[in-house]
Amino acid sequence: MSAKKSAEPTPEGIARLTRQRLAAEEGARAMADAERRSIELRKNMARLRELREAKEAADATVRASQPAPAPKKRARKLPR
Repeated sequence: MSAKKSAEPTPEGIARLTRQRLAAEEGARAMADAERRSIELRKNMARLRELREAKEAADATVRASQPAPAPKKRARKLPR
């Protein structure tokens, strides 16, 4: 008996091709979604970094405008 491929696709072959096509489409959607989320994450990180740097700069300006604190005197030990 010889195994010849028929020109007519079998139901199993059609189902397999359909599953493969759906898996490829779902994979492409998942990759696009992951890329979109990573872009949003990087944008948010950049926004938070800018806010932190601005706050640090404002804090440094406030510290620079305040007078330096007087050094604290050490308490002397009393003789016993």
